[in-house]
Amino acid sequence: MSDSVRTIKSISSLATFPMKVLFPLIWISGFGFGTAEMAFREDANSISQFPSFLIAWVVGTLFILWSLIGLKRVRIDSTTLYISNYLREIRVPFGMVTRIDENRLINIRPITIQFRSPTEFGQHIKFMPRARLLLPWSMHPVVNELSRLAGIPADKTS
Repeated sequence: MSDSVRTIKSISSLATFPMKVLFPLIWISGFGFGTAEMAFREDANSISQFPSFLIAWVVGTLFILWSLIGLKRVRIDSTTLYISNYLREIRVPFGMVTRIDENRLINIRPITIQFRSPTEFGQHIKFMPRARLLLPWSMHPVVNELSRLAGIPADKTS
């Protein structure tokens, strides 16, 4: 295959955009509206439950902002990562990758890619890989693929 023809493959889940944009918008505004409504009710049950709902809304919102808002769409070819925030796309050569981490504790199993130096999206990016039926202790296959393409030894990934 010539250098001018490259096969670009998506490694991000098709659910990335809904999880990055739609779910946070619906959850934060919906739960926030419901919590605010409780503050204005006059029944004792709503008044007594309001602090718990307020704490749940704040904690849930912070978790969503931490885990989902920063997700990127990632595509690859044999030499390059194509990273998009849905407004713009950048290209980062695999030689810039220093570490690949997978968070197995969150059900979307986000993968973080760290770079030698900052890119337009920062020193690291996080993406949601395509869903696979995996055991909790097993590694997502895309971690191995990225590690191989970046030339990172197995002990540099987790």
